[in-house]
Amino acid sequence: MIDILKILATLAAGYLLGSLNTAVIVGKIYGKDITLHGSKSAGLTNTLRVLGKTAAAFVLVGDILKGIVACLIGLHLGVYLQSGEATDCVSLLAAGAGAVLGHNWPVYFGFKGGKGALTAAAVMFMINWVMALISLGFFVMIVALTRYVSLGTISAAIIFVAISFLPVFGNTIYFHIFASLIAVVIIIKHRENIKRLLSGTENKLTF
Repeated sequence: MIDILKILATLAAGYLLGSLNTAVIVGKIYGKDITLHGSKSAGLTNTLRVLGKTAAAFVLVGDILKGIVACLIGLHLGVYLQSGEATDCVSLLAAGAGAVLGHNWPVYFGFKGGKGALTAAAVMFMINWVMALISLGFFVMIVALTRYVSLGTISAAIIFVAISFLPVFGNTIYFHIFASLIAVVIIIKHRENIKRLLSGTENKLTF
């Protein structure tokens, strides 16, 4: 019972931290509601387009930090569960999932957030840096080949789920649930990008 309460507490803590949407906060400092400009997404890419590089740098740091802090809270509470011979820190997984959910649907800003990619990446590195690095490699490769950031993001999330099932990583069913949840959330938040990709109207990254 105590472990369940700890898991719920880390999920809630992660969600509240994730809800501190950096793009919205930075936008308010700059005197703009980021959700009313550009793509209207409260994330890094739209901040860069609307407010410029300095504002985007603040968002970059903020989105990464809140994912890291949430995961550190989960690690500190240290609830570990076994599945077969594998063991995972479930409180860490819950905190990380909460941070991504909070970023995407922040309670402080009318549940209008970003797409979760940057915070999800920070969480993935905190949970399994090797898997995250592999996913990042796929992201870079796909973006370099196609210049579609959205396609790279979606692909990286799917790769993360796929490689989580490799025996070499020794993940539990709880890890698979976490990875799948993150991938589904990212895909849902990129549904408009997917439509534009299919119609050939998605914006390409300019190097």
